Amino acid sequence: MSLQAHQLACTRGERQLFSDLHFELEAGDALRIAGPNGCGKTSLLRMLCGLAAPASGEVRWQGRNIRQVREQFGAALVYIGHANGVKDDLLAWENVVISAGLAGVAVGQDDAYAALAQLGLERAADLPTRVLSQGQRKRVALARLRLSLATPLWILDEPFVALDALAVSQLCGTLEQHLAQGGMAVYTTHQEVPLQARRLRCLDLSPPADEDAAC
Repeated sequence: MSLQAHQLACTRGERQLFSDLHFELEAGDALRIAGPNGCGKTSLLRMLCGLAAPASGEVRWQGRNIRQVREQFGAALVYIGHANGVKDDLLAWENVVISAGLAGVAVGQDDAYAALAQLGLERAADLPTRVLSQGQRKRVALARLRLSLATPLWILDEPFVALDALAVSQLCGTLEQHLAQGGMAVYTTHQEVPLQARRLRCLDLSPPADEDAAC
């Protein structure tokens, strides 16, 4: 099982955000994408998911271009974008069931309750999502991960934003369990998080003037 970026390039207007980007992830690997706002982090994640086309290069799953194995790749992928993607008028547990179902994972109410409880939201499970805080809404979106541990590839855009220290620790535990089971993760964050992985790499997309910035 492997995810490969081969000579990826991204342009925005007349500006090139990055080019000739290479990396490969295998079972148990995690990749942190770092860099300032506007450097192309989200654009790169969308390319890796097949939601955007690179200016050049290609993304490969198991050695094949993801556009040639769309169904296989889609079944192997969990993508959670920067926006929470939860529906205000649904209860917290209903959001979990529906988001999992849209990804092809059939879960019931009890499964959703358990996933929310593992993220400290057992008391919020029956509340409309619109009344929850931003941090709670974020955890509702992330609860889907607890139900997707067997899905090989997780791609997460700023998953730690709006989370308190306990929630960050809980999310790290979920990620580490996924990686320990042979999963892979690609994520963006401005925060330093204590994540353990078979191989943890960092890709800094800072422009050349900031190339000495720590990753």
